[in-house]
Amino acid sequence: MKDIAMTQRRCTGPLDRREFLRVGALALGGMGLSDVLQARAAARSSPDTSVIIIYCSGGASHLETYDLKPDGPEQMRSVFRPIATRVPGVSICELLPRQAQVADKFSLIRSLHHRVNIHNDGSITVLTGKEPTVLDPTSTARSEHPDLGMIASRLRGRHPDAMPQYVSVPGPFHMTRPNYLGASCQAFAAQPGNLPTQLSLRGMTANGLDNRRRLLQQFDTLRRDGERSEQTRALDQFHEQAYQVLTSPAVARAFDLNQESARLRDRYGRNLWGQGCLLARRLAEAGTAVVSLVANSPEFGPMFTNWDDHPGNAMKPGHFAQYMRVRLPYFDQCVAALIEDVHARGLDRKIMIVVVGEFGRTPRLRVGPPDNSIGRDHWPDAYSALVSGGGLRMGQVVGATNARGEYPTHSPVTPQDLLATIYRHLCIDPEHQFTDYTGRGVPILYHGTPIRQLS
Repeated sequence: MKDIAMTQRRCTGPLDRREFLRVGALALGGMGLSDVLQARAAARSSPDTSVIIIYCSGGASHLETYDLKPDGPEQMRSVFRPIATRVPGVSICELLPRQAQVADKFSLIRSLHHRVNIHNDGSITVLTGKEPTVLDPTSTARSEHPDLGMIASRLRGRHPDAMPQYVSVPGPFHMTRPNYLGASCQAFAAQPGNLPTQLSLRGMTANGLDNRRRLLQQFDTLRRDGERSEQTRALDQFHEQAYQVLTSPAVARAFDLNQESARLRDRYGRNLWGQGCLLARRLAEAGTAVVSLVANSPEFGPMFTNWDDHPGNAMKPGHFAQYMRVRLPYFDQCVAALIEDVHARGLDRKIMIVVVGEFGRTPRLRVGPPDNSIGRDHWPDAYSALVSGGGLRMGQVVGATNARGEYPTHSPVTPQDLLATIYRHLCIDPEHQFTDYTGRGVPILYHGTPIRQLS
């Protein structure tokens, strides 16, 4: 892919008051110019497709969500009952009744599997398609390769309406890095609300305005004094483009949830998950390529910190079902509302929704110290994912696991296969190669094919 150099242009004078405030509010509100918005110099057309990923960080139990085994042994079967869905013969957890009513608008993958049972390394495998070369049992690993959103940001290039190509709600994945793609491909972190602070003057103080003015002055200084530096020359090339993003009316509208009716916002749920999913739909509809929502909400308390429901978790004493009983209704509401909304708006070919985590949970329930808490441990050998929209076949189950939910029994699916399906929707060739720091060509995926049953 060739980069066409943009015309370099110096600042010809002071910004007017409105432009200054809008640029400043975004620049220090979480959207770093060089780190997030440095897109490709080639202003070419982008495919009009988007992906929303609802990521169940920590690993949601497949046995308590989408692949219940009610007839298994007592220490292995789900702690919840299955309920019927709109699709004959397909059942899911009793705490997901709203999703059960829209089951004809999604497909379940019950045979997802890989080999990594460590949180960060498992997430890296799922989000990049490349298993880490050295596994870190402390779950502090960072990726050697960029994730799917970073790749989409790089290959999509600049959006004609200046929409950021990769947005993560409420913040980016902590285990993935853009590495050889460059820092500009990182996700823009967005907090849903009435109007994100990045696009609002609400609460702005005089000191805040001074900080924003100094930031803009620093950029001007970099351009004047750094002409000899390749990095600052690149910053100069992209400054005009970044400015367009920060001042774009389309960006402001997409982030403004007040554009939606109170009734619709209520349907999603007036909480981080619900409003985050609504924001994700608005961004995808406006042209953002990849929107990720990390489905853990520490501000709700330990029940929402993540889906790591194993015994001995200091944050989660007691029976893990008590946490699931609180968490799943919120999860049910936001996912079902998003699926309904996307289909009602006729966006189900443009937008693909994926609900997935880094792995599932062990088929056997375990009682562990120090408080005799009950839970399930990490289990990448078999787990589930939900896929909706994307012009794919809905209302079906892909694959199956054995009677105890331990291993796939047919139609096994890997994270690479799921990523290949996503890339196909985004019109990205998974065989496309980037050049790493050593000069070696690295394909987007070494292996993986789109899931045939969804085509």
